[in-house]
Amino acid sequence: MIQIKHHGAVKGVTGSCHELCLPAGGILIDCGLFQGQDAKGRSSASDLAIDFPLSHIRALVVTHVHIDHVGRIPYLLAAGFDGPIICSGPSAIMLPEILEDALKIGFTRDRQLIERFLDRIRERLVPVPYNQWHSVLSEADCSLSVRLQRAGHILGSAYVECDARSGGEAERIVFSGDLGAPHSPLLPEAVPPERADRLVIESTYGDKDHEDRATRRYRLKQVLEHALADGGTVLVPAFSIGRTQELLYEIEGLIAEFGDEAIEGEPLDDKPLTWSRLQIVVDSPLAAEFTRIYRRLKPYWDDEARALVSAGRHPLSFDQLTVINSHEDHLNAVDYLAKSHRPCVVLAGSGMCAGGRVVNYLQAMLGDARNDVLFVGYQASGTPGRDILTYGPQGGWVELDGERYDIQARVHQVGGYSAHAGQSDLLRFVEGIPEAPLEIRVVHGDADAKAAFKQVLELRFPGSKVVIPV
Repeated sequence: MIQIKHHGAVKGVTGSCHELCLPAGGILIDCGLFQGQDAKGRSSASDLAIDFPLSHIRALVVTHVHIDHVGRIPYLLAAGFDGPIICSGPSAIMLPEILEDALKIGFTRDRQLIERFLDRIRERLVPVPYNQWHSVLSEADCSLSVRLQRAGHILGSAYVECDARSGGEAERIVFSGDLGAPHSPLLPEAVPPERADRLVIESTYGDKDHEDRATRRYRLKQVLEHALADGGTVLVPAFSIGRTQELLYEIEGLIAEFGDEAIEGEPLDDKPLTWSRLQIVVDSPLAAEFTRIYRRLKPYWDDEARALVSAGRHPLSFDQLTVINSHEDHLNAVDYLAKSHRPCVVLAGSGMCAGGRVVNYLQAMLGDARNDVLFVGYQASGTPGRDILTYGPQGGWVELDGERYDIQARVHQVGGYSAHAGQSDLLRFVEGIPEAPLEIRVVHGDADAKAAFKQVLELRFPGSKVVIPV
């Protein structure tokens, strides 16, 4: 019997971990960390320990390297998993980097221990090219092969096709991972699978659609112009992988198009503030490292991005961009920008404001109406980011490091820059499968988003059984 089990991302949008089980063995699809509301009651190592059997698990397949999909890998190894970690080529490069950062924050800063762990990870990595079948097990009348296809979510992201055979059963089972929105900067969009008897699909935005690219780009320009006119800082809590690089790409495009056009407001050094004089700061060592990796992996960019490079543009490395690495420089930047009237755009981690350098900026700047907070990614329930987004427009407050901070800064959201597909995009992915799946499992979404998406799927695919796992 071929079974699907879920060990995460069924009660919210984090902790992704799914199991495909055959009589001769099984695989895990992702092993992610719980965050925000999903993490309540999971504060200690014992709470995060792997609580399901592993002896039959032959491999871990990683869809992409966001922490809510890979953050529990240290616990997986601690529980005894010693199989291969299958992922795309770019993900194989980035996974040790993201896990190193997670280890420093959640486990230890002992360099030797970290290196030993990362060596174990590197030994297990099996990079698999897109669109190429890879055999995981083949024993008597039982076999399982997997194939990775581009998901358009972040660099290296993939959805996973599984060709499973057991006795007389033969199924093609697809795990979507996280699907990206079409027409996102830098990455080709996902192409639906040729077949899916069963589909496990995310629903982060299963209840809503995003703005199109032209609209979101115009709104980004408007927000930046309005915010910079009064000499404040535009603070963008950005995820280190994906959103940071896409925003840099779009901002570089705005600078290239409107470089000599003045932004209304206070002059800068007695000269009009123009787009070409706008300072962009990336204050996140991890984001800076992944931006370097993105630049190295240009062959995985889409045609538009590669054409810009061929034309002499540098969308991830331009003159107005400054990268802050050291903690001392970070603190100096926070202090300077909080006191000065020099307009600046700061991209700082983490994306949901639950830690990282963005917290220091928020503590110093939320109380000043000159400043703006711009959200471009999903804010999970229970995170400071969700609270700022909810209560900021009402002049409310947010708790950061155990203290309350009043929100006087303006709060904006440009949803079109989400890494996730909207409802219509998700539907197009399912509709693109030549024959509708017999079963569709809706995961990785808040309760309302899953319920809304389930209802739409049932109307659109009456012959499919639509399930929300619990």
